[in-house]
Parts: sequence; C-alpha cells; structure tokens
Amino acid sequence: MKFIHLADLHIGKRVNAFPMLEDQRYILKQILTILREERPDGGVILAGDIYDKAIPSAEAVELFDEFLTQLAALRLRVFIIAGNHDSPERIAFGNRLMDRSGIYLSPVYDGHVKRITCPDRAASVTLSAANAVDLNAGTHSVESASTSAAASTCPPVDVYLLPFLKPANVRRFYPEETIESYTDAMRVAIAHMDIDPTHRNLLVTHQFVTGASRSDSEDISVGGSDNVDASVFAPFDYVALGHLHGPQQMGEEGGPLIRYAGTPLKYSFSEARHHKSVTVVEIGEKKADGVVDVCISTRELRPLHDMREIRGSYEELTLRANYEGTATDDYIHATLTDEIEIPDAARHLQVIYPNLMKLDYDNARTRGQGSERLELEQLEEKSPLDLFSELFEKQNHKEMTEEQARYVQAQMEKIWEA
Repeated sequence: MKFIHLADLHIGKRVNAFPMLEDQRYILKQILTILREERPDGGVILAGDIYDKAIPSAEAVELFDEFLTQLAALRLRVFIIAGNHDSPERIAFGNRLMDRSGIYLSPVYDGHVKRITCPDRAASVTLSAANAVDLNAGTHSVESASTSAAASTCPPVDVYLLPFLKPANVRRFYPEETIESYTDAMRVAIAHMDIDPTHRNLLVTHQFVTGASRSDSEDISVGGSDNVDASVFAPFDYVALGHLHGPQQMGEEGGPLIRYAGTPLKYSFSEARHHKSVTVVEIGEKKADGVVDVCISTRELRPLHDMREIRGSYEELTLRANYEGTATDDYIHATLTDEIEIPDAARHLQVIYPNLMKLDYDNARTRGQGSERLELEQLEEKSPLDLFSELFEKQNHKEMTEEQARYVQAQMEKIWEA
C-alpha cells in the first residue's frame, strides 16, 4: 500500500519578514501534480504544523482549504494531525464530518487516539483533468474516479493519528502512570492504543526523536527536554514524523522505520543545502515472522525561489559577469568580505538581488567577535537546569543536591507545560 508522507507546511509563515504564501501556493501545486502521478492508494499524510501559528491568518486558512479541496477531488484519503505550531482544537474542528470525505483530522487528545483502518486492495484510479482544481480559482468540478479492486490477503494498514503531545497532556488522563518526560508520555499514549499486532501499523505523530538533526527554523526546547526515545515506537511498522525540517530516516534493525518528511520549502538559511522532497512510502506484505518491508523513495520539489548563500567582496557580487544567468530573484543571504563596510550596501545589492533577506560581513572586525559568538552558542546549548545549577553554585559556593535538582527540574516542566 502506498502513502505520500508530508509534514510541516507552515502555511502563512514569514521568513526574515518575507511572506511565503505565494511560494507555498506554488509548491502545493507541485505536490498535487506528484499525487496525480503517484496515485497513492493508502493516502496522504500531513504530519503536523499545517500552519505556522496557532491562530493562522485568513489567507493561510484559505490556501489550506483550497489544497484540501484538491485532495478531496482526487479521491484520496488524507490523514492530518496537529503539530506544536498548530491549535489542536482548530485542526480538529469538524473532524467527524470530514471523515465522510476521507479527510481524517486528529481530535484533541483525550486519552484515546484516532485509528483509521485501510483495507489492502489493488486499485487503479483514473484521474481526469476535470478532477483538478485551480488554486487561483474559486470554483472546481469533480468527476467520479473509476476504480477496479482485487481482493488481497494482506492484512489492513491501521493508521493512528497522534497529535503533538506534552507530558501534561497525557498525565491528565492517566494520573496513575509515572510520566516525567516526553518519552514517558509517548510510551503511555502508545500503550493505551490497543494496537492489533496482526495488522500493519502506521503511526503519524509530531515529536523530536533522540538523535535527529534540527534546523535553525525549528522551535527548540533548550537542553533537549522534549526528546523522545525511538524505542517507544516498537509496535509500529512505519512512523511518519513531523517537527524537524530536514528529511531524515531513523530506526534500528528489527525496529520500525522512522522518518521525518521535512518541510516542502526552505525556511532558514541553515536549510540552504537541504534537498526538499515528497516522501513516497510503500508498505509491503506482513511476513510470517511479523516483519513488514517498508520501501522509501522521494520526489524532488523545486521552489519558486530557492534559498541561497553568496559570498564575496561588494565588487565581486555586483559584477555582471558573476551574477548574469543566475537566479537573482532567489532568497539570498549575502556575506561581504570587504574590510571597510559599504554605505547602503543592502539597498544597492537589492537592485540586483531583489529578495535579499540577510546581509553579513566577514572581515577582521567580525572575526574578532568570533569568540563572543562561540560563548553565546555554548550558552544556548546548555539546558535551563544547567544554567540554574551554575547560578546556584556561584551564589552558594556549593553544588545543588540531587533532591534540589529534581525539584527545580519539576518546577521548570510545570512552567513549560502551562
């Protein structure tokens, strides 16, 4: 059974004060083209952070509505969960009504997790041009898709929709359980899912799994307090993750395949070298030993404006021979190497590079500030508990006891979860 795995659309996001809505409209059209070509009989997964804000703009909601209308026209199942940027209540709105259209929205977590059972069938779906909906138009037409199904002996695929959770969300419904960390919260939530081991099982969730690589554009819980250990996902065959912006694969031999689809667009210059894509997931048959083969492939996405970093002297970056024939309308981070700062450099560079997002200097003066930046980076890597411990030691000339450290950590978690 084939699924298309997407995540972290962040519709409505602004990057360095630049609105990304038209770039998002452009990339969603590409995704729809890929869906028509791939024809996933399992469906489309949207693993959280649909919007960039809990209260999205009207324009962002309108664009996502248009995208969902397109997906419904293609007669595809769609599985949607809330991420940490989303309002779970807003994402869940109308979920029981939407079920009838094959659009499955994760409800607000109440101690139970929504499960959708997808029977395996060999189906060919004919998609006509009339199924398309122009994202720039307000009308659409839908023709019924012709399907031919052959019986299959494969067990169904159960898709579980688990929105972004904090420990407090789970502790509320299972007060008798010991839930002190994000790993504990996921472990308890999964333990109460009533998973059928004879089926093929797919989890859609939105968390930070220990060992994954972050990008600058992601919200980070300092010190890694939001880490989830991969071992909690053992009951599943595939874990479709959202949250991290770089596409990456995890999982140990004998365990489930765990994958972040990544964002469809670059949202920071730390992602400049990322290759954005759509993840295509093939869930194979369940073998006699219970192992399910999961095959991953990707389809490349090409943005309306790429995000690039350029470097050189002001003269080099403004020399026609150096920029002619390049995509000068890309989103640009320029680093000037001139020893003397150029007056109004940004304004002059914007004549050539209209989407200049960021301008830095790399010269003797800025390199002299390198040690200060390094100290700041090291400071940012420390957890709040580490910082509090250092302050405590300086003020009291002794280290905190283990009991004091546990108390401080517990108080910090209460504040973060509020």
